[in-house]
Amino acid sequence: MTLAMVFTGDGSTLRQENIELPTTGPHDVLIRIEACGVCRTDLHILDGDLTHPELPLVPGHEIVGRILRKGEAVTDLKIGQRVGVPWLGSTCGQCRYCRDAQENLCDAPLFTGYTRNGGFAEACVADARYVFALPESADPVALAPLLCAGLIGFRSLRMAGDAQEIGFYGFGAAAHILAQLAIWQGRTVYALTRPGDVEAQSFARNLGAVWAGDSDQLPPKELDTAIIFAPVGALVPIALRAVRKGGRVVCGGIHMSDIPAFPYRDLWGERHVLSVANLTRQDGEEFFSLVEAAGIRTQTQQYPLIDANIAIDDLRAGRLQGAAVLVP
Repeated sequence: MTLAMVFTGDGSTLRQENIELPTTGPHDVLIRIEACGVCRTDLHILDGDLTHPELPLVPGHEIVGRILRKGEAVTDLKIGQRVGVPWLGSTCGQCRYCRDAQENLCDAPLFTGYTRNGGFAEACVADARYVFALPESADPVALAPLLCAGLIGFRSLRMAGDAQEIGFYGFGAAAHILAQLAIWQGRTVYALTRPGDVEAQSFARNLGAVWAGDSDQLPPKELDTAIIFAPVGALVPIALRAVRKGGRVVCGGIHMSDIPAFPYRDLWGERHVLSVANLTRQDGEEFFSLVEAAGIRTQTQQYPLIDANIAIDDLRAGRLQGAAVLVP
């Protein structure tokens, strides 16, 4: 049995329960959880924006913990080793996308904290083939946001190609991580936040953004790429007007409100609108190899596991700078 915060689908409030853990299969690991980040995707699940979760559900897909038990087929991980469990829980390995090295688009995936139980708990079971080895000496709370905000943000940044002038629309958990990486790579970062959010704008400038302002403003220079982390479809036309000809607008969230109609002239000039879907294990390997070199530091607000509902409310209300993290 393990203590967990459970979503039943009856309202958006999590219930504290003791649940049975599944039997560890040959490719599985049982993990004692040290920390689990609270992601906006969790909020979308609880609010019904992402439909058909596997109920009852333990949310959470930014999991940091240590291996307590492992299946007989797990040979590359050790008991006691620290690992991270991301959103992508497993893939079929057989569909055209898996065969073409696009496992993030798998036709029959399982997602941690959505279609299999996640990390709002004291322990969880994960497929060892989809977890990442993490630094033994690092702070687990600081590591947790890297497992989704960092990973999905990294895939979004990869979509930017060699863009030098990059704007981040929405400066929360993902953007504050990716801004540090982009600046380390020699790119110029602009932050566009909720109108009037002077705290977020100051936060962005302190991390090295050359300019920070309201999302309904145009930045002082045309962007090569705009990456939208806020789940607001109305930002897409705004971002299109901010990018140069041939530029890109990358939508980095799993859910976004509807994109309103906009004039074709805003898209014309070979501008691109792209979406980012999930992640691949290769994304993770590449990203974690850069975290220490780039000196990435996450800003977090820590909550006891049993205060998960408070953390979710704070995220929903925009009361966070950085990321919320639950600790059993």
